[in-house]
Amino acid sequence: DYRELAAWNNIVNPNVIKLGEVLRLAPPGIAVAASPSAVAEQAQPGAPVATPLIITPVPSAMPLANTEKLKTEPKAVTVPYTDQAYTKMTAEAAAASASGSGAVTTGIAPVVPVTVNPVPAATPATIPATVPATASTPASDDVDWAWPIQPAPKGKIIAMFTDANKGVDIAGTKGTPVLASSPGKVVYSGAGLRGYGRLVIIKHNATWLSAYAHNEKILVAEGEEVKKGQKIAEMGSSDADQVKLHFEIRKQGKPVDPMKFLPN
Repeated sequence: DYRELAAWNNIVNPNVIKLGEVLRLAPPGIAVAASPSAVAEQAQPGAPVATPLIITPVPSAMPLANTEKLKTEPKAVTVPYTDQAYTKMTAEAAAASASGSGAVTTGIAPVVPVTVNPVPAATPATIPATVPATASTPASDDVDWAWPIQPAPKGKIIAMFTDANKGVDIAGTKGTPVLASSPGKVVYSGAGLRGYGRLVIIKHNATWLSAYAHNEKILVAEGEEVKKGQKIAEMGSSDADQVKLHFEIRKQGKPVDPMKFLPN
């Protein structure tokens, strides 16, 4: 997670790194085996290879929560919408919340410098292929859907699902409660995807996601468990031409017509 990398390297502004800057890719205090090339550079004719390699960790970690001088949320960078960007953002947020490195992280405690000996080869770390299951990720793929905003009298459907729209648009009044369409876990909460404004994405199980866009105010954080019908945001017009909720249902990452799943 980029917030952990920033903390491990004592980077105050994670949006600014310099060409040629060396970045630590493991937490301070973890014994890091040197690569074969590093060992070869240290070896001298007639000298032992196992010369101690000193790794000095970052003396202290930056706070990752919002402060008066530093704002880390919502996301500072907005990327253009593509299906790949949407899927990547959802996967990264889910992995961060599952590993406990969500937006509410407060920082990493300082550690003591360590000395390690280089070894001929490092064993590469393995990355989990799937996000660990949570209490809100049942084995069954069945989802009991409900309207995030009642079409009447609270809202009116103004745009149906198309290849371009990818969901349904519901017009309404600014501040109208936006409700979780089904129980699940918030895997994204922010404004990092251009064209969606303030966006909430909920993972319901291994198959289904739902998305709630153009909110005026977001009331849930990444990693938070939500119940069906729980207020998660307030309706608004962020990155939109009028007050509306853009609602999507995605099956295995691909958008499907919500009208085929929502009750009459």
